[in-house]
Amino acid sequence: MKIREILEEVEVLSATGDMEREIRALAFDSRKVGQGDMFFAVEGGTSDGHDYIASAVERGAAAVVCQKLPAEQAAGVIYIKVYDSNVALGLAADAFYGHPSRNLKLVGVTGTNGKTTTATLLYNLFRALGYEAGLISTVRYCVGGSCTESTHTTPDALRLNAMMAEMTACGCEYCFMEVSSHSIVQHRIEGLTFAGAIFTNITHDHLDYHKAFAEYIRAKKLFFDSLPAGAFALVNIDDKNGRVMVQNTRAEVKTLSMSTMADFRGRVTEMRMDGMLLALDGRELWVRFLGRFNASNLLGVYGAARLLGADTEEVLTAMSGLGAVDGRFEYMVSPGGVTAIVDYAHTPDALQNVIGTINDILPPEQKLITVVGCGGNRDATKRPVMAHIAASQSDMAILTSDNPRFEEPEEIIAQMKAGLAPGDRSLAIVDRREAIRTAIALARRGDVVLVAGKGHENYQDVKGVKHHFDDKEEIAKAVKQ
Repeated sequence: MKIREILEEVEVLSATGDMEREIRALAFDSRKVGQGDMFFAVEGGTSDGHDYIASAVERGAAAVVCQKLPAEQAAGVIYIKVYDSNVALGLAADAFYGHPSRNLKLVGVTGTNGKTTTATLLYNLFRALGYEAGLISTVRYCVGGSCTESTHTTPDALRLNAMMAEMTACGCEYCFMEVSSHSIVQHRIEGLTFAGAIFTNITHDHLDYHKAFAEYIRAKKLFFDSLPAGAFALVNIDDKNGRVMVQNTRAEVKTLSMSTMADFRGRVTEMRMDGMLLALDGRELWVRFLGRFNASNLLGVYGAARLLGADTEEVLTAMSGLGAVDGRFEYMVSPGGVTAIVDYAHTPDALQNVIGTINDILPPEQKLITVVGCGGNRDATKRPVMAHIAASQSDMAILTSDNPRFEEPEEIIAQMKAGLAPGDRSLAIVDRREAIRTAIALARRGDVVLVAGKGHENYQDVKGVKHHFDDKEEIAKAVKQ
């Protein structure tokens, strides 16, 4: 594709050469540049692509898109100056891959908790309804029925557009994707055309990146600000920030609520350990999910499906057959009658929701044992809060490692302990495998063991190395022992 065509929607400040030149591929990692490629010098959180322009040129870059022109410019290379290289990359990727999102009904799901569940259930629902669909989530990327393990909640702009181009080539009509706050402010979704957006909730998270809660809210709101006039914006107004999200949107605003008047209403009428009975807009539906948080997620799925034009009866029938998303309130019962639940809850609000749901249906004579840790090199302010939630609302909390990354797990656990109050019941076991074994050993028939924090992840990140570790596997081993 010609440079002029690739940068058609990009505001170019200056260019040093022939904009009719053909480009083979786009890249923002200098190590992946090949002969005849266009290199985007993007500024990241830990590195600046402008420092690697010379390296990209050495590898054969035919054109360089940057915010700061290098002092030395190689002969025959076209240097293009723009206001923001990240924005340019998103718009260029969209053009290079043929504007694939315009050929899909693309729905983005954003919020602190519930993104993976909502996006995945929408994908599963529409496939059950007979449509081809794609999924971009924290757990997996799917093109039709072919899925691979994901690397990021929201991939970079090149990967996003490449996947969507593959989806359209395979006949997909829909794509459901998680939209993280990082991807919004880093312009990874720049240039994508959304048919709709869903807001689940916003709670304490990612303050290591956004620094302040107000900035975190602003990042999410930017997504809704950018929606086109023909899209829908479906927001959960049980969260006080739901209406804030759509204050400046051009999209058609629709609301959902489990507690007040809204366009889509939901209510839990019965809950057991094997599922719950929901009333969605007055229609009863039995689902294999638990908790008000999941009821709210399912209401969002129902509302989005309706807004996408799906038949109400078909939607309700298909929803009754949906199962739990990998690592989201997955449960298993041991031969000895102990129920073990694995959940990705890694924020205070998510942990509160999961523990609250278990306590709502757990008989008084049965106990809840919670295994919980906090990740290293992430928002440290939530550590004491999560420890207190686990210890004060469980019969026993076992504080352990999550993904310590480049921090010492003992120090993370010490920070968690700072949130404990007199009377909180807890143990500290640094080794996560031993923590799970201990929890299973302490449990008796009818008790519940909750292992929170990692969910679908099958590794532990220690000092930059990912070691195989799967909570579900460890529970199974502990039960056998």
